[in-house]
Amino acid sequence: MPKLKTHSGASKRFKKTAKGKVKRGHSHLRHILTSKDKKRKRKLGTAVLVDPADQPKIKRMIPY
Repeated sequence: MPKLKTHSGASKRFKKTAKGKVKRGHSHLRHILTSKDKKRKRKLGTAVLVDPADQPKIKRMIPY
């Protein structure tokens, strides 16, 4: 079997956890931050798990 190539765009956006789940960041935290309240910005800064329905597709893109 040949080695699998990692999708470079996906590798920048997603990380695997120790148990094999996939982590992602939030959007909307780059600019126009003055109109967003502190609570919203704080929540957007934390990483969350990818939805279980999307995990198989992402795992194929980041095999290692």
